[in-house]
Amino acid sequence: MEYRQISDDYSVSGQITADDVATIKAAGFKGVICNRPDNEQPGQPSAAEIREVVEAAGLGFRHVPMLSGQPVTPQDAEAMAKALNELDGPIFAYCRSGARSTNLFLAAQQMRG
Repeated sequence: MEYRQISDDYSVSGQITADDVATIKAAGFKGVICNRPDNEQPGQPSAAEIREVVEAAGLGFRHVPMLSGQPVTPQDAEAMAKALNELDGPIFAYCRSGARSTNLFLAAQQMRG
């Protein structure tokens, strides 16, 4: 599993599986954010499936879905900022490719000032 570090306490990747959670925890992440809507792609694990494994590993989880190819709305940025505030860092976020998770983080940072 590859991921990209966006800031000191925020990294992103493409879709993860339940098997990736142990690696995420071992890398020191304390929270996970899913930015994919369920059923975006056939065979994609649901946010609930990933949440169950993440929380069983003792990590925090938030689901902040955003549709692919759409601009980040103020509501999206606000939901992401809320999730970032609620979770302990460092935070690992994922979507299909990592792009939405990156864009949502940047929009949330702009909202925070």
